[in-house]
Amino acid sequence: MERVGDQARPDRVVVIGAGLSGLAAAHRIEERSRSSRRVVEVQVLEAKDRVGGVIWTDHEDGFTIEGGPDSFITNKPWGLDLCHRLGLDDQLIATDAGHRRSFVVRGGKLAPVPEGFVLMTPHRLAPLLASPILSWRGKLRFLMDLVIPRRDPDDGGEESLASFVRRRLGREALDRLVQPLVAGIYTADPNDLSLRATLPQFLAMESEHRSLILAAWRESRQGGARELLRNASGARYGMFVSLADGMEALPRALARAIEPGTVRTGAAVRRISRDEAAGVWLIEMLDGPPIEADAVVMATEAHVAARLLDAHDAALAHQLRAIPYAGSVIVNIAYRRDQINHPLDGFGAVVPAVEGRSILAVSFLSVKFPGRAPAGSVLMRVFLGGAMNPSALELDDDAIENVVERELGALVGASGPPLFSRIGRHPRSMPQYNLGHMERVAAIRRHLSKYAGLHLAGVAYDGVGIPDCIHAAESTADSLLDALAIAHASAA
Repeated sequence: MERVGDQARPDRVVVIGAGLSGLAAAHRIEERSRSSRRVVEVQVLEAKDRVGGVIWTDHEDGFTIEGGPDSFITNKPWGLDLCHRLGLDDQLIATDAGHRRSFVVRGGKLAPVPEGFVLMTPHRLAPLLASPILSWRGKLRFLMDLVIPRRDPDDGGEESLASFVRRRLGREALDRLVQPLVAGIYTADPNDLSLRATLPQFLAMESEHRSLILAAWRESRQGGARELLRNASGARYGMFVSLADGMEALPRALARAIEPGTVRTGAAVRRISRDEAAGVWLIEMLDGPPIEADAVVMATEAHVAARLLDAHDAALAHQLRAIPYAGSVIVNIAYRRDQINHPLDGFGAVVPAVEGRSILAVSFLSVKFPGRAPAGSVLMRVFLGGAMNPSALELDDDAIENVVERELGALVGASGPPLFSRIGRHPRSMPQYNLGHMERVAAIRRHLSKYAGLHLAGVAYDGVGIPDCIHAAESTADSLLDALAIAHASAA
C-alpha cells in the first residue's frame, strides 16, 4: 500500500480472464490479503457474459451436460485442496467403481484397454498379451523393450513422444495404444508432442531402469506404482472426481467467494500498456475508461495475451504466439438405453487415428458418473478435432450431428434419432506442448521479468489439467504478492 497525500491507497491488481485460472488467481490474492491484513483491490475482467471459460454445465430434463472438462484427477492435490477451501467437499463425487475401464477401437470394434496398462507401461503383461489390440508381431516388438538399451541423453536432442514410443515399444504400440490414449489428454500429434514437457516421468523410467516394463514391475513390487505415475494423466479412473452439480460449480464457487463486485463480465480489454512515469499498467477497454493497475495477471490463452500486448511489446507478443493451439468440438448426445446395443460396461472409448474415423473419443458420461442422466437413458460425450483433425471445426452443426450419429451407430450400435444433442465448439483452446515448449516458456518468462507487475497464468505454460491450472494460478498470485511486498519494502 502506498500513500497519496494523507490517504493510503491499496495495491490494485487486474486479472484478465474469468476462466478457472483467472478466478483461482484472484481468489488466492484475496485469501492472502485477508490473512495478512494487507489491502489489495482486485478486479477480474471477462469479455464473455459468464465465468468459467471452457468449463460450463447445463441441466436439462434430468441430464447434466458438461461442455468442457467433466472431472479432475486427485493424485495432484491442488484441485481437492481448493474444493475444500471453498466448502465443496459434500459436492465431490467419485467415478462408478463397477465399470472402471475404457476401450480402444480396433477394426471398428471396442476392445478393453489391457488391465494395468497406463499410457505406455503395463503393470501386468498377461492382459496385454491376451489383448486383441496388438497383433502378435506388435506384442513381440513391445516385449523388446526388455532388451533395448537406454538412449544416450546426449544423442539427438529433445525427443517427441512418438519417437520415444516407436524406439522403445514399436510403431504398432504407438498407433494402436499410446496415440489414442495420449490424444485424449493433449489433443496433439505425438510426432510433435514434447515428451519432456508432458510426460517426463517416462524419460526418468528409461534413465533409471532402462526398460519401461522393468520400471513398472519394480515399482509395482515396491508398492510405488502410484508414486511413479504421480504426474501422469492416464486412465486411472479411481483417481477422478467430479462435482454433483457439475464442473461449473467450481468456477461459480470461486466467483462467489471473491468480494462482490470484483468480477466484471462483458468487459472486453482492447490493449495493455505501461505508464512508466506513473509506475502503473493501463488496461484499455473496448467500452469504458481505462483502468490503472499496479499489477496485471493475464489469465487468457497465449494468443489472446499476445494480441493485448502487441502495442506494448511486439517481441513478447511474438513469443506468446509461438505457442501453437488446437481446437476441439464436444458433442453431448443422449439416447434411450434401448437404442444402444453395446453393454457400455466401461467409461468410454478412444479411437486411434489409423482407424480413419472422424471422432477422437467417446465418453459414456452417465456410466462414469451415475446420475448424469435419468433412468432408462444414456448420456455420451463425443470429441472431434484436435491437432490431427483440425477440419472438424469447419463443419456446420448438421454435419457434426450426422458424423456423430453415424460413428456411434458403428461403434456402440446406436440406432434411431437421439433424444437431443448439444454441440460445444472450442476453437484454439488447447495449447500444444510441442518440441521446444519448455524453452519457449522459459524465454517468455525471461522477457516478462523486465516488467514489474506483469504476470501470466493459464494452461499454456505449465500443465493442462485442472489441478495444474489451479496450482499455476495460485503460484502466480503468490509471486505477484511477494513482488508487491518487496517493492513496498524497498520504497520504505
